[in-house]
Amino acid sequence: MLIANLNGFNYENLGQLLEWSPTVVVTESEYENVDSLGIKIDAVISSRLTPDLQESTLVIHSELDPVEDALDFLISEEYPSVNIIIDQINLRGFERFLGRIDLVFLTPQQRLFPIHPGFSKWKAANEPIEVLTPISNLETQGLKKISDKHYVTEKDGFYSLLFDQNFAFIAENI
Repeated sequence: MLIANLNGFNYENLGQLLEWSPTVVVTESEYENVDSLGIKIDAVISSRLTPDLQESTLVIHSELDPVEDALDFLISEEYPSVNIIIDQINLRGFERFLGRIDLVFLTPQQRLFPIHPGFSKWKAANEPIEVLTPISNLETQGLKKISDKHYVTEKDGFYSLLFDQNFAFIAENI
């Protein structure tokens, strides 16, 4: 798990994620906040050496973007996937990580992730789905279109997205 910003994030959801996260990496700006919650921090992404860290906390040097530098580190350590807690996200720039690590971004309101053509997932009826990237030749099954990029599941069951490009990002409500 990569904690970039906990601003507004539900701590109950955080606790559930921690149950499945063997490694916790935090940005320098979130270190004290996460530490105060009693969470064991395995690594901190920092642009400088940080004193007074938890015992055995690794410092990962960041040169430009702490989230991207953390992802580079996790890929180099052969992590297959990562949950990234962040308050807001610009998905541009994360394309370079696709195919190298599975990404799931969690904001206080949404779960955002990349999908490939033919993606399908089970959801309950009336669950909102938002398509975050422009998609050419989009066909949906099990979804009702609400607006240009907003859909809702028609019934309990699987929904599918078919399209012509390599990937797209979608969002679900948490």
